[in-house]
Amino acid sequence: MKVMVFHIGADRYALPLWAVARVLPAAALKAIPLAPAYVAGLLDLHGAPVPVIDLSSLAGLAPRQLWYDSRIILVDYALAGGATRPLGLLAEHVVGVDSVDSDAMRDPGVAGAPFLGRVAASAKGMLQLVNLDALLAPDVRALLFQDAGATP
Repeated sequence: MKVMVFHIGADRYALPLWAVARVLPAAALKAIPLAPAYVAGLLDLHGAPVPVIDLSSLAGLAPRQLWYDSRIILVDYALAGGATRPLGLLAEHVVGVDSVDSDAMRDPGVAGAPFLGRVAASAKGMLQLVNLDALLAPDVRALLFQDAGATP
C-alpha cells in the first residue's frame, strides 16, 4: 500500500495515499473562535474556506511548529450520507510517499488516541496509520461542517 509519511513529534505516521487529495505548503490560517485548540484555523483555498487540523496538537503534543517541510495535507473528509468535504491536516516534517506491506500492519494492542490505527515496523522505524474516520469527534465535525449536514 502506498502511504504519505509525516511526523507527529518524533514519531512517524501515515495516511493511505488514496486518501490524500493534495499536499500544500503551510499557509496563513484564519482563526476559528471557540474551536478546540487542535483546530488550527481556516485555509483560503481558491476562495473556499477549508478547516485545518493541527495533528501535533490533536495528538496532545506542543502546538504546531512550522518547519521548511511542514505541509497541509488535504483530504476528502467523509461526512454523513456519503458527502465529502475538504479537510486540511497540518503536519510537520512531511517525508513523502512510501510503500508499506498491508499484511505486515498490526493492531498496536494499546489504547491511545482513537484516530491512530495499525502499525508496521521497518528499517526506517515504526509507522502508524491515521484513521480519518475517527479523526474528529462528532461535535467538532458538526462545528467545522455545519452546512454539510454533519450532525453529532
